Amino acid sequence: MPAEHAHLSPDFIAQQRQRLEALRQQVLGGELSSNARRRAFEEDHGDEAMEFEDEAQDSAGEEVRQAQRDTDAQRIDHIERALQKVADGTYGYSDLSGKPIPKARLEATPEAIFTVEEEQADERR
Repeated sequence: MPAEHAHLSPDFIAQQRQRLEALRQQVLGGELSSNARRRAFEEDHGDEAMEFEDEAQDSAGEEVRQAQRDTDAQRIDHIERALQKVADGTYGYSDLSGKPIPKARLEATPEAIFTVEEEQADERR
């Protein structure tokens, strides 16, 4: 564990690991629930003729669902990476610069693997 890691106590890191594992289950559970609802709808309405408006609405809904799946996939990647960093003893340090991530950020976003500034710069690109 890096000497600078003193800004995060072992208890805090253990608590964050538990939060990350619960968050992973929550995000994965949401995806499974969404898929189950879609399948149930298709089973209930699969043989019905669709109107043009229904197709357009379904298409728009699929775009929203795809955007949510993309967001969830990225979040799962960050959660998995944060859990790996806990195991490696590097949790709380940016993957990009190695700078410490403030504890307040980790409390708000336990899967954070970049500083706020680094993440904002990435979003601008």
